[in-house]
Amino acid sequence: MVKISLPATLGQKPEKAEGEADKTEILIPAADDVQAVAAGTRTPTLSRILCVTVALVILLSTVVLGIICTYKYYHLTRAPRDNFFRCTVLYDEDAISVQNRGRLQLEEDVEIRLDDGIELINVPVPEFEGGDAANIIHDFYQSLTAYHDLSLDRCYIIELNRTIILPPRNLWELLAKMKLGTYLPQTYIIQEEMEVTEQIGNVHQLGSFIRHLCSGKKTYKLKRKSVQRIIDKRDVKNCHRIRHLANLFVVEASICEKE
Repeated sequence: MVKISLPATLGQKPEKAEGEADKTEILIPAADDVQAVAAGTRTPTLSRILCVTVALVILLSTVVLGIICTYKYYHLTRAPRDNFFRCTVLYDEDAISVQNRGRLQLEEDVEIRLDDGIELINVPVPEFEGGDAANIIHDFYQSLTAYHDLSLDRCYIIELNRTIILPPRNLWELLAKMKLGTYLPQTYIIQEEMEVTEQIGNVHQLGSFIRHLCSGKKTYKLKRKSVQRIIDKRDVKNCHRIRHLANLFVVEASICEKE
């Protein structure tokens, strides 16, 4: 700041202190002061720019999230039609049955929920003797399999056998090939022998899908005894058999009461 002093106006005699000269002072801002004031006036502008930038980032994030949610909504509501399959397979029960009556036929409806790790299988009343009508759930998140025997209206729960049940993605690929007609399995059957161990009083801890299937029904826990390729015709134990396709072969769950 530069100070300029001027003499007092003619004809005026203002009071002054002893030894002080008559003068009038004018203050003129220096260049440094002008720059300081200018910098101070720019500060609100920078704040506004920062606020606008943050607002734009929030807006863009909202738009991106909206696009993602919209995509997921339409993907989950439209695509599931590709996750329903109706399949028919021919299979060999054993060498004798093939000679006498040819191959057996199995039909089933399958829904695969990839995001949930779920395979939902409905087996209607078989055209040929050899199995019961059933609804089956393979839950890969709970690592459980549930059989609902429709003739008995009972549920049976057992640990998922991952060695013979294809994961949802692999089963989906297999059934998609069958649907396109590029792969029609002529397959065989293997048997899982299971034994009823105890009744389950509460099915709510078994996951939402199995709970929905078995709620209000008598539900029993199973213990796996063996897995075999050849079906023993001499086996006359009190067993119920459920057959379904969940791999390159037909799986028969032979559910037997305790001896």
